[in-house]
Amino acid sequence: MSDYAQQQEVTLPTADPNDPYAFPASMPSSVDKEPRSFDPDAFAMPTPKIDDWRYTPLDRVSEFFNVFTPSNATSVAASLIDGTSLDSIEGVSFREIAKTQAPAGTVLKPSDRAAAVQWASTQKAYALEITQSQDTPVLVTVKGSGLDLDAIELVFTAAADVHADIVLEHAGQTRLAEGVEISTGKNSEVSFTSVQEWTPDSKHVGSHRIHVGEGAHLRHSVVSLGGDVIRIRMDQDFGGPEGDLNMLGIYFVDPGQHMEHRTMVVHNYPECRSRVVYKGALDGKKAHSTWVGNALIQPTAPNTDSYELNRNLVLTPGAIADSEPNLEIENGNIIGAGHASSVGRFDDEELFYLQSRGIPETEARKLVVRGFFGELVEEIGIPEISKHLMGVIDRRLARGESDDMKQVLEEN
Repeated sequence: MSDYAQQQEVTLPTADPNDPYAFPASMPSSVDKEPRSFDPDAFAMPTPKIDDWRYTPLDRVSEFFNVFTPSNATSVAASLIDGTSLDSIEGVSFREIAKTQAPAGTVLKPSDRAAAVQWASTQKAYALEITQSQDTPVLVTVKGSGLDLDAIELVFTAAADVHADIVLEHAGQTRLAEGVEISTGKNSEVSFTSVQEWTPDSKHVGSHRIHVGEGAHLRHSVVSLGGDVIRIRMDQDFGGPEGDLNMLGIYFVDPGQHMEHRTMVVHNYPECRSRVVYKGALDGKKAHSTWVGNALIQPTAPNTDSYELNRNLVLTPGAIADSEPNLEIENGNIIGAGHASSVGRFDDEELFYLQSRGIPETEARKLVVRGFFGELVEEIGIPEISKHLMGVIDRRLARGESDDMKQVLEEN
């Protein structure tokens, strides 16, 4: 080969399997661009110009951006979902630990300023560890008792080969910064459901950091049904090949409320699967929802199968739903990757069909909304939760109809 030909020959660099950010991913991911740190000063103060905060009503959550002294008024308790004490249950332990004591702080690192501030403000952590499979769901209850600013850290650990259901239930009045760490062991099968059912004046800014073990299956569900402002960010990675992650979300937004959910799925090992499905209903003027779904498939993750979906049902005029799916693929050897989102109102033809069969309009509306949420509610897989959620949805719809009638009477 001539010297000229050698000079003109193009040599393509290859990916380094030990470095997800080597060529062809020569720059950090555009969907996972924030640093990860326990130090709040590693993050800029949130502004509308920062992509991760552009949908958030910053003036309503500004108290969560600087380190504070928590009130420690929030109560945390654990039992089986039927009320049985954990003291008599083998393979389950629940304890209060120091924030610096493992397993606290071992699952990823905070990925935005609010999460880092929560960690810096928190003074203690609560750890639930499951080392044997459980037939009955374990319930952790977080109860707010006022609007004094508070911060808590919750750590959930499931050992290898464990099968278990965990329910995290929030209720009461609060202004809460919450960190949640979830780690599942090799070949485990875990269902984790977080329910937010706060008073209408409550604020909840949360961060879920999730680690799915090799060959493990995790169903992670978030249900947001009450609160003035709810913002939950979820960051996840896999701990080995053949992991399976199923993320479900349900939210019902009333007038003036803001509910925001952000998912970040990172495929960093081969042959893993993820599904993200979030559905929300918005009822009333200035009801505002935000869903931002991010999926990153790194060069180290061949044979990935990933999909994310968001659907929003606008029940009345004046509501706003932001829906933004993002997908970044740094690996050409995948099974599939896709996303979809939509925002729509009631289907007039569907309502007409039901009414033509003699079903009153109010009942027809309930049936449509129940059908919209029904599949996800059933997929959560815990009968006690499913029954409660459908009851809450029915009551919300009935209350909305009552408010509409009241407004009509006032206008006349």
